[in-house]
Amino acid sequence: MSTQADHGHELVPRPEQTPDALRAALAVVAPGRLAEMQRTKDDAFAKAVEWQSLSPVRSWVLAWARDIEIARRPDLAARHARAKGNLEHEDPAVARAALQELTEVLDEAMRAVRT
Repeated sequence: MSTQADHGHELVPRPEQTPDALRAALAVVAPGRLAEMQRTKDDAFAKAVEWQSLSPVRSWVLAWARDIEIARRPDLAARHARAKGNLEHEDPAVARAALQELTEVLDEAMRAVRT
C-alpha cells in the first residue's frame, strides 16, 4: 500500500495499482462489486490480447483505482452518492450541479491515484 495525502478518515490505505492489490482493497470497501471487477478485468485482458496492446489493462487499472479511491474515502463517497442521486432531478439546475459535482469527484479521485 502506498502513502497518500491526509483526506481525513480513510477506510483502507490507497492500494498499489496491481490487480491483486486493487481486488484486496475492493473486498474491504465495496465487496459487492467484486464480480463486476472480475468481469471487467476479463474483458480488459481479452482486449489486450486481441489488440496486442496493454492499454485496455492500464485503463482497467486506472478506472478501478479511481473507484476504490472514492469508496475508501467517506468524504468522496458521500459527495459521489449525493451527486449521482441528483443526476435525474426534476429541476434542471439541480441536475446540472450534480453533474458538475460528479465530474469534480471523479477528477479528484483520478488525480489522487495518478500521483
